[in-house]
Amino acid sequence: MRTSTSEGKHRIQWTAQNQLDDLDFEDDLALLSHTHEQMQTKTASVAAVSASVGLSIHKGKTKVLKFKAENNNPITIDGETLEDVESFKYLGSIIDEQGGSDADVNARIGKARTEFLQLKNIWNSKQLSTNIKMRIFNTNVKQFYYTKLKLGELQQPQSRKYKYL
Repeated sequence: MRTSTSEGKHRIQWTAQNQLDDLDFEDDLALLSHTHEQMQTKTASVAAVSASVGLSIHKGKTKVLKFKAENNNPITIDGETLEDVESFKYLGSIIDEQGGSDADVNARIGKARTEFLQLKNIWNSKQLSTNIKMRIFNTNVKQFYYTKLKLGELQQPQSRKYKYL
């Protein structure tokens, strides 16, 4: 990766002293550029370097998200147009063209709320005291949701029933 994006002239300013070319995690890659031309150059370079070592970019899985873009021309690899999207998931977080985290936070809250409501039988139980319900919430539910929200791992709930004690 360093070989294909190391020119240095297409980086974005991250902090006063640091600049970013891309975000890498295992086989997930997010290229960052200020202009359409820089992104096209960077994309072509990554494709060429990948091909030189026997790797290929899956064009069907490769997406382009433009933030406040002036140039709406498509980004291509080997003459094939990459899909423009309004949002996508990267490492469990929703990235959107608004540039904020609202969509990601709302999605996580919605998933947590749905999971929480799956415990309705426990919360509505007349056989369990409020003290027991609070202990269940504090020891199991709160920790589970905190961990899952932090890691972005909440999945859509399966059709499961929770039975009360």
